[in-house]
Amino acid sequence: MPETKGLAGLGAGERIMPETTGFAGPGAGERILASATSLFALRGYNGVSTREIASAAQVNEVTIFRHYPRKHDLYLAVMKSGLRQLHLRGDLLAGIAEARDGQTALALTFDLITKTLMEKPEILRLLQYSALELSADFDPLVRRHLNEFVEVTARYLEPWIKKGELRCTNSKTLIFTLIAIVTSYSSLQRVFSVEGLGPGGMFEACANLYSN
Repeated sequence: MPETKGLAGLGAGERIMPETTGFAGPGAGERILASATSLFALRGYNGVSTREIASAAQVNEVTIFRHYPRKHDLYLAVMKSGLRQLHLRGDLLAGIAEARDGQTALALTFDLITKTLMEKPEILRLLQYSALELSADFDPLVRRHLNEFVEVTARYLEPWIKKGELRCTNSKTLIFTLIAIVTSYSSLQRVFSVEGLGPGGMFEACANLYSN
Protein backbone atom coordinates (compact mmCIF):
# COMPACT_ATOMS: atom_id res chain seq x y z
CA MET A 1 0.00 0.00 0.00
CA PRO A 2 1.25 3.55 -0.67
CA GLU A 3 2.85 5.26 2.29
CA THR A 4 0.49 7.72 3.93
CA LYS A 5 2.31 8.53 7.15
CA GLY A 6 2.34 12.21 8.03
CA LEU A 7 3.62 14.34 10.89
CA ALA A 8 0.98 12.98 13.27
CA GLY A 9 1.89 9.43 12.30
CA LEU A 10 5.39 9.54 13.77
CA GLY A 11 5.51 7.18 16.71
CA ALA A 12 6.19 8.50 20.18
CA GLY A 13 9.37 6.49 20.35
CA GLU A 14 10.72 7.54 16.96
CA ARG A 15 13.84 9.58 17.20
CA ILE A 16 13.83 12.86 15.28
CA MET A 17 17.31 13.43 13.93
CA PRO A 18 18.58 17.00 13.97
CA GLU A 19 18.94 18.66 10.60
CA THR A 20 22.36 19.09 9.13
CA THR A 21 23.71 22.50 10.03
CA GLY A 22 25.95 24.69 7.96
CA PHE A 23 24.59 23.39 4.67
CA ALA A 24 25.46 25.82 1.90
CA GLY A 25 22.87 25.72 -0.84
CA PRO A 26 19.14 25.88 -1.47
CA GLY A 27 16.63 26.05 1.37
CA ALA A 28 15.06 22.99 2.93
CA GLY A 29 11.93 23.16 0.76
CA GLU A 30 13.95 23.29 -2.47
CA ARG A 31 16.20 20.43 -1.34
CA ILE A 32 13.22 18.29 -0.42
CA LEU A 33 11.58 18.83 -3.80
CA ALA A 34 14.81 18.23 -5.73
CA SER A 35 15.67 15.08 -3.78
CA ALA A 36 12.14 13.73 -4.06
CA THR A 37 12.14 14.36 -7.81
CA SER A 38 15.37 12.40 -8.30
CA LEU A 39 14.32 9.48 -6.10
CA PHE A 40 10.75 9.20 -7.38
CA ALA A 41 12.01 9.32 -10.97
CA LEU A 42 14.48 6.56 -10.17
CA ARG A 43 12.24 4.16 -8.22
CA GLY A 44 8.65 5.39 -8.44
CA TYR A 45 6.21 6.40 -5.73
CA ASN A 46 6.05 3.06 -3.93
CA GLY A 47 9.79 2.48 -4.10
CA VAL A 48 10.82 5.51 -2.06
CA SER A 49 10.24 6.35 1.60
CA THR A 50 10.05 9.82 3.14
CA ARG A 51 12.98 8.82 5.33
CA GLU A 52 15.14 8.27 2.25
CA ILE A 53 14.05 11.63 0.83
CA ALA A 54 14.86 13.33 4.14
CA SER A 55 18.32 11.78 4.15
CA ALA A 56 19.01 12.88 0.57
CA ALA A 57 17.74 16.40 1.28
CA GLN A 58 19.75 16.60 4.53
CA VAL A 59 16.71 17.36 6.66
CA ASN A 60 14.83 15.31 9.22
CA GLU A 61 11.60 13.56 8.34
CA VAL A 62 9.48 15.96 10.37
CA THR A 63 10.63 18.83 8.16
CA ILE A 64 9.22 17.04 5.12
CA PHE A 65 5.83 16.69 6.81
CA ARG A 66 5.87 20.36 7.75
CA HIS A 67 6.12 21.20 4.05
CA TYR A 68 3.94 18.32 2.81
CA PRO A 69 1.47 16.69 5.25
CA ARG A 70 1.64 13.36 3.39
CA LYS A 71 4.08 11.65 1.08
CA HIS A 72 1.29 11.73 -1.50
CA ASP A 73 1.23 15.55 -1.33
CA LEU A 74 4.97 15.66 -1.93
CA TYR A 75 4.64 13.40 -4.96
CA LEU A 76 1.93 15.57 -6.47
CA ALA A 77 4.12 18.64 -5.89
CA VAL A 78 6.97 16.88 -7.70
CA MET A 79 4.71 16.04 -10.63
CA LYS A 80 3.32 19.57 -10.87
CA SER A 81 6.80 21.09 -10.73
CA GLY A 82 8.04 18.74 -13.43
CA LEU A 83 5.11 19.27 -15.78
CA ARG A 84 5.52 23.04 -15.52
CA GLN A 85 9.02 22.63 -16.95
CA LEU A 86 7.74 21.28 -20.26
CA HIS A 87 7.87 24.03 -22.87
CA LEU A 88 7.23 23.85 -26.61
CA ARG A 89 10.13 25.07 -28.73
CA GLY A 90 9.14 27.76 -31.18
CA ASP A 91 11.66 26.68 -33.82
CA LEU A 92 10.22 23.15 -33.88
CA LEU A 93 6.66 24.47 -34.12
CA ALA A 94 7.74 26.67 -37.03
CA GLY A 95 9.15 23.62 -38.76
CA ILE A 96 5.80 21.83 -38.50
CA ALA A 97 4.00 24.89 -39.87
CA GLU A 98 6.30 24.91 -42.90
CA ALA A 99 6.04 21.16 -43.60
CA ARG A 100 5.59 20.30 -47.27
CA ASP A 101 3.16 17.42 -46.69
CA GLY A 102 1.24 15.57 -44.00
CA GLN A 103 3.82 12.85 -43.50
CA THR A 104 6.56 15.41 -42.89
CA ALA A 105 4.32 17.35 -40.51
CA LEU A 106 3.61 14.16 -38.58
CA ALA A 107 7.31 13.29 -38.33
CA LEU A 108 8.19 16.81 -37.18
CA THR A 109 5.40 16.72 -34.60
CA PHE A 110 6.76 13.49 -33.21
CA ASP A 111 10.23 15.05 -33.13
CA LEU A 112 8.82 17.97 -31.14
CA ILE A 113 7.11 15.67 -28.63
CA THR A 114 10.20 13.48 -28.28
CA LYS A 115 12.56 16.38 -27.69
CA THR A 116 10.15 18.08 -25.29
CA LEU A 117 9.75 14.99 -23.12
CA MET A 118 13.18 13.38 -23.47
CA GLU A 119 15.09 16.57 -22.73
CA LYS A 120 13.65 16.16 -19.23
CA PRO A 121 14.28 12.44 -18.55
CA GLU A 122 13.24 12.71 -14.91
CA ILE A 123 9.84 14.06 -15.94
CA LEU A 124 9.45 11.30 -18.53
CA ARG A 125 10.17 8.63 -15.91
CA LEU A 126 7.77 10.30 -13.47
CA LEU A 127 5.05 10.16 -16.12
CA GLN A 128 5.76 6.48 -16.69
CA TYR A 129 5.66 5.59 -13.01
CA SER A 130 2.61 7.75 -12.32
CA ALA A 131 0.55 6.12 -15.05
CA LEU A 132 1.09 2.76 -13.33
CA GLU A 133 0.98 3.72 -9.65
CA LEU A 134 -1.29 6.75 -9.30
CA SER A 135 -3.89 6.54 -12.04
CA ALA A 136 -6.63 8.24 -10.00
CA ASP A 137 -4.55 11.38 -9.49
CA PHE A 138 -2.47 11.01 -12.62
CA ASP A 139 -5.32 11.56 -15.09
CA PRO A 140 -6.59 14.99 -13.94
CA LEU A 141 -3.06 16.18 -13.13
CA VAL A 142 -1.65 15.41 -16.56
CA ARG A 143 -4.82 16.58 -18.30
CA ARG A 144 -4.56 19.96 -16.59
CA HIS A 145 -0.87 20.53 -17.24
CA LEU A 146 -0.53 18.97 -20.70
CA ASN A 147 -3.77 20.31 -22.13
CA GLU A 148 -2.13 23.38 -23.70
CA PHE A 149 0.70 21.21 -25.05
CA VAL A 150 -1.82 18.92 -26.78
CA GLU A 151 -4.05 21.76 -27.99
CA VAL A 152 -1.19 23.67 -29.62
CA THR A 153 0.46 20.72 -31.35
CA ALA A 154 -2.88 19.32 -32.52
CA ARG A 155 -3.70 22.54 -34.36
CA TYR A 156 -0.64 22.07 -36.58
CA LEU A 157 -1.89 18.69 -37.80
CA GLU A 158 -5.52 19.64 -38.40
CA PRO A 159 -4.93 21.10 -41.92
CA TRP A 160 -3.33 17.85 -43.06
CA ILE A 161 -6.18 15.79 -41.64
CA LYS A 162 -8.69 17.99 -43.48
CA LYS A 163 -6.72 17.55 -46.71
CA GLY A 164 -6.87 13.79 -46.25
CA GLU A 165 -3.10 13.35 -46.00
CA LEU A 166 -3.35 11.95 -42.49
CA ARG A 167 -5.83 9.15 -41.80
CA CYS A 168 -7.25 10.35 -38.51
CA THR A 169 -10.51 12.06 -37.60
CA ASN A 170 -9.21 13.82 -34.49
CA SER A 171 -5.86 15.61 -34.27
CA LYS A 172 -5.79 15.40 -30.46
CA THR A 173 -6.12 11.62 -30.62
CA LEU A 174 -3.10 11.56 -32.88
CA ILE A 175 -1.08 13.72 -30.46
CA PHE A 176 -2.00 11.47 -27.54
CA THR A 177 -0.88 8.48 -29.57
CA LEU A 178 2.51 10.09 -30.19
CA ILE A 179 2.88 10.99 -26.51
CA ALA A 180 2.01 7.40 -25.59
CA ILE A 181 4.78 6.11 -27.86
CA VAL A 182 7.38 8.28 -26.14
CA THR A 183 6.23 7.48 -22.60
CA SER A 184 5.77 3.72 -23.08
CA TYR A 185 8.74 2.61 -25.17
CA SER A 186 11.21 2.13 -22.31
CA SER A 187 8.74 -0.02 -20.36
CA LEU A 188 8.12 -2.19 -23.41
CA GLN A 189 11.85 -2.50 -24.05
CA ARG A 190 12.46 -3.58 -20.45
CA VAL A 191 9.66 -6.16 -20.48
CA PHE A 192 10.27 -7.67 -23.91
CA SER A 193 13.99 -6.93 -24.37
CA VAL A 194 13.51 -6.17 -28.06
CA GLU A 195 16.81 -5.09 -29.56
CA GLY A 196 16.64 -1.68 -31.17
CA LEU A 197 13.20 -0.91 -29.82
CA GLY A 198 12.94 2.84 -29.42
CA PRO A 199 10.51 5.69 -29.97
CA GLY A 200 11.73 6.20 -33.55
CA GLY A 201 11.02 2.65 -34.63
CA MET A 202 7.65 2.63 -32.92
CA PHE A 203 6.77 5.90 -34.62
CA GLU A 204 7.65 4.54 -38.06
CA ALA A 205 5.29 1.63 -37.54
CA CYS A 206 2.56 3.97 -36.34
CA ALA A 207 3.13 6.56 -39.07
CA ASN A 208 2.40 3.97 -41.74
CA LEU A 209 -1.11 3.64 -40.30
CA TYR A 210 -1.80 7.36 -40.28
CA SER A 211 -0.11 8.53 -43.48
CA ASN A 212 -1.55 8.31 -46.99
